[in-house]
Amino acid sequence: MNDGSVPIIAQMPSAEDVCSPPTAALAPPSRAEAERVARVFKAVADPTRIQLLAMIEASPSGEACVCDLTEPLGLSQPTISHHLKILVDAGLLTRSKRGTWAWYALDHDRLSALGAFLAPAR
Repeated sequence: MNDGSVPIIAQMPSAEDVCSPPTAALAPPSRAEAERVARVFKAVADPTRIQLLAMIEASPSGEACVCDLTEPLGLSQPTISHHLKILVDAGLLTRSKRGTWAWYALDHDRLSALGAFLAPAR
C-alpha cells in the first residue's frame, strides 16, 4: 500500500538490479545443434510415434518387430514402417534386419543425450 510518501515508480527495481550480465551457461546452442535437436523433437511430435517408442521400450527384449506393432495400433505395416523410419532417421531407434522383418530398439545413448540437452548439469 502506498501512503503517498514514496512514489510507486521509485519502489520498482532498476534493470541493473534485476538483470545480470550474460554468462557462458546462458549461451544458446549452435545453430547446427539447435537444428539437430529440432529434428528429434519433430520426430516425436506425433502421437503414433510416441506410442511406438513406448511399446518398444516396454517390450520384454527391449526391441520389437514391425509385425508386432501393427495390430495394437490398428495401422497398416507400411504406415508403421513410415513412422519407424522417421524415428530411425532422428536417431531415436536402431534398426536391424532379420530375414524379411526389421527389428527396432531404442537408442538409449541418443535419448540420454537428448535428456542432457533438456536438463543440463548445473
